[in-house]
Formats: sequence, structure tokens, C-alpha cells
Amino acid sequence: MKRESNVMHNTLFRFVKQVASLAQKLTDAALMELSDPAGNGFAGWKHAVLLYLREHMSAEYEEIIDWAEEMERVRAVLNLQRGEFPAPSTLCKAFKRASMTVWRQLLRRSAELLDQNGHAAIDATYFDRQQASSHYLRRIDRSVKTIQTTFLVDTAEGAVLDLHCSTEWPDETKIGPKVALRNAGDLRSLAADKGYDDMSFREELRNAGIRPLIKHRVFAPYDHAHNARIDDELYGQRSQTESVNSSIKRSHGSAVRARDWFRQFREITLIAGVYNVEQAIER
Repeated sequence: MKRESNVMHNTLFRFVKQVASLAQKLTDAALMELSDPAGNGFAGWKHAVLLYLREHMSAEYEEIIDWAEEMERVRAVLNLQRGEFPAPSTLCKAFKRASMTVWRQLLRRSAELLDQNGHAAIDATYFDRQQASSHYLRRIDRSVKTIQTTFLVDTAEGAVLDLHCSTEWPDETKIGPKVALRNAGDLRSLAADKGYDDMSFREELRNAGIRPLIKHRVFAPYDHAHNARIDDELYGQRSQTESVNSSIKRSHGSAVRARDWFRQFREITLIAGVYNVEQAIER
């Protein structure tokens, strides 16, 4: 039992060290968004570490601060003493205050911990909104019970490169270009199922130097011919997105905890970053 406890603590410490390294590389603007505006000296990257750790351990704000205060090696990484940790409400406000840009930066840096080959796949999945704000639901006059999340995944080791969240379930052919093209510099090919079948999307990918591997919906014999020309090996790696979706939900659940939609989007982005770090420290 003692050995198992030591292994668990070592894994958690490695997780903290890795996130601390990523968070300290954030842009100054991102760190300012995370920092406490009260000016108590609690740096933004430390907020990021504790928020990542909270998701990794599926803990509440109070629990994660109590735990971190008792771990000597974690205190050393954060350069904090007992009693110097932020209040749970301060940590919660930091999560709410930081924009999606901050969490995307952390997600992209976390993806760099894993090997990438430039061959990516894109697919959508759904997260339950069990804690959705009733005020928000009344205001939009509909019951939005799930969030559509589109993951862009590199197929080498399943790194989540980027994502898009929506409560409106937009057409996949509208979301695909948005997610893929803002990562165009890192992609050599993009695999997607027939839900992304759109000639203008394929053309946009080609113009950006990305090889489209998107199955055609079959309406005529020539559609069979188009599909036959797709590289089966590369297209077959599209299943990586399904594996990543499944793994994230097994480890972190299929429901978000935040109440408001904007915090739910940030929570899912944070979860994807935590997933990348977890995969990296397991290798």
C-alpha cells in the first residue's frame, strides 16, 4: 500500500511539474488574465497549475488547495508556504476570469508534449450540461442539455490540438474549416467522416496546403471513385478521435460541472489540456 501511495504521489508531482513548466511559458497577457487583480502576488501560472490539478484529481476547490498545501514537493514547485495558497473563491474567480484564449494557449502547449506527425483527424462529440444555469436556459427559451465539442486530434499519439464548443449544434461543415484552418501550419492532412463532406471545405484545405481525407456521401457512381482514391491507411487513423473522445469521458466524465456556458467551454478546453499532460507523463 505504501509503495502504491508513493507511485501515486510521484505521478501527481510529475503532473504538477509538467503543468508548471507549460504555464510559465504563457504570454504576458494570458498570465495577467489569470493573476489576481487584487495584486496579492499570486502569479497567474500558479492559478493555472492548481486549476489543472483540480481537474486531474476531480476535486473541489477547497480539496485541491488543502491537498496542495500538505504536499512539500508541490509547495516547492509553486514556491509557496502553508498559508500562502489562495482562497478557494480566488481560484474559482481566476478560472472564470481567464478567456478561452488562455485555455487554448495551454491546450496547444500541452499538445506539444506528445509526438505529432501532422496527420490529423476531426470529429464531434457531446458533453452533458447537468449544471446548466436555469437563468440561461430561460433566456434562450430552450433546454440545451448537451454541448457539441469538435476535437482536432493529431494521429501520432492522440494529442488534442484544438477544439470548438457550441450549444447550438452547428453544421459540421461550418465548424471543420474554422478549427482546421487556424491550425493549418501544423497539418499535412485532415481525415474526417462524411459529416464533413463539402467541396468548399476540401478546397480551403488544399489552398492551405492540407491534404483532405474526407469521405464523399454516395449520390452517384463517381462518389465511389472519389472514396476509392482516399489513402486507406491515413483515413483509418481517423478512429484516433473516437479513442480520444472515449478516453476523456472515461477519465473525466461525460458531463461538465460549471453552470454557465462560457465556463463550460473553458472547462472542456481545460479537460483536453489535462488529458494531453496525463498521456505525456504516462509515456
